[in-house]
Amino acid sequence: MSANLDTLIPNAMQIRKEAALKEAEKAEEYAKLAAAAEAEKNALIERLSKPSGKTEDEKIKLAASIIQRAVRNGLTEVLVYRFPNTLCTDKGRAINQQEAGWEKTLTGIPKEIFQLWSDYLKPRGYRIGYQIIDFPGGVPGDIGVTISWGD
Repeated sequence: MSANLDTLIPNAMQIRKEAALKEAEKAEEYAKLAAAAEAEKNALIERLSKPSGKTEDEKIKLAASIIQRAVRNGLTEVLVYRFPNTLCTDKGRAINQQEAGWEKTLTGIPKEIFQLWSDYLKPRGYRIGYQIIDFPGGVPGDIGVTISWGD
């Protein structure tokens, strides 16, 4: 019965080793997934930090479409873009502090949006707002861009 018992009930030390191996496999898989997610995030930030490649005409049509949809829904402002604070040269500090010249910290697509507003929407009475919209861990996170036309 002793030999049979050893096959039925494994040694506790062996079970601990197997459990440790399983935990190590789980940790390795988690690390791979985390690394893949981080690489994907970095690729997205890299893409967003560069110009969009859209023509001025395409940008204007997109802005008009967004604004018209918001108006049809009875809104007087619309969140047009959300981006990570790493697309600002100071990680959003100037925006958070509402410092003069904050727009000079913008890069890539967020900078394009500001330029589009400045060139085409501002002369037509539209306002733009860039503000930190979340504070993960108490520090500035993503930034939202709002276009408004109401009082």
